[in-house]
Amino acid sequence: MSERKVRNMVEFAEVSGLSRPTIAKYFADPASVRPQTRQRIEAALVRHDFRPNLFAVNLNKKTSNTIGVVVPDTTDPFYADLVRHIELDCAANGYLVVVLSSHGDPRMEARSMDSLLMMRVAGAIVAPLGLDTDVGMVDSLRARVPVVFLDSRLDDRSPFVGTDNFQSIGLITEYLCRTGDRPTYLELPAVNHNGDQRRDAYVRTMERLGLAPEVITLGSAHSWRFEDVGHAETLRLLEGTGLPTATVLCCNDRLALGVMAAAYQSGIRVGRGPGCQLRVAGHDDQPHSRHLCPPLTTVAQDVRQLGSRCVDILLARLDDGADIRPEQIALEARLMMRASA
Repeated sequence: MSERKVRNMVEFAEVSGLSRPTIAKYFADPASVRPQTRQRIEAALVRHDFRPNLFAVNLNKKTSNTIGVVVPDTTDPFYADLVRHIELDCAANGYLVVVLSSHGDPRMEARSMDSLLMMRVAGAIVAPLGLDTDVGMVDSLRARVPVVFLDSRLDDRSPFVGTDNFQSIGLITEYLCRTGDRPTYLELPAVNHNGDQRRDAYVRTMERLGLAPEVITLGSAHSWRFEDVGHAETLRLLEGTGLPTATVLCCNDRLALGVMAAAYQSGIRVGRGPGCQLRVAGHDDQPHSRHLCPPLTTVAQDVRQLGSRCVDILLARLDDGADIRPEQIALEARLMMRASA
């Protein structure tokens, strides 16, 4: 049973009978105070059921044990999986993680980075929007703490960990050309640099194979609601001139989900078996992709490695205390052959 309700560090110091600096020293590093003092503090913590405000503790410390992470959308299965691995790796190294979402909005992205500065995080992992990112705010952040870019590269002044889009798109394009009708490519809305790279990789691969590329462009579409975009664009084409070929390669799995829903709505059977009229493939291998009906053929980004390499690079920069050469890491993807293509 707790005694007097304690609201802050000052009151906790008072009820525990110790000085405020001693309490602050304990919360910064419990091993830094004498064993008897530590036992006394921990008994008072239990007795008064007190939990310190960790952000306030960080503000009073020269160094922080908090890592900031900014992603475009925490509800996106790809980013949710990435964040899960980052949190686990950071926890194993004694760091807490604060995750903020920009929701695809450059103003919210800038606000998220500003919030990390106010929290005095030790370092940051940022998956930038890219095309509309406030570069000035990024510069302010990396002038104060080490920053690692994740998934989408902004520039080469900071370390970057992502997927080799030319390898991954080349791999699945070649597979689709080998096993059926040449693929039409459904590009990503204009949201980050990955979309441009993957479209260019598709075009280069088709030309290398001596085939005519077919790209469904989305113009100025700027939405992160990829399922809705894929669904609406596919319905528009099916109700008009039709799809250019009987195979659609989507820039990511979420677009593919929308394409498959539109095909079902139009009475078109997706797959590669008897009676199937359309093959659909994606990119990413998000957690739900293997459970679609039919399961989605795609290329799998190595989410585990993407997260762990980011954490390793960031912690190395924190340990060294020096601005080492910014690594630019592009990991290879694996082909996942399933029933949709």
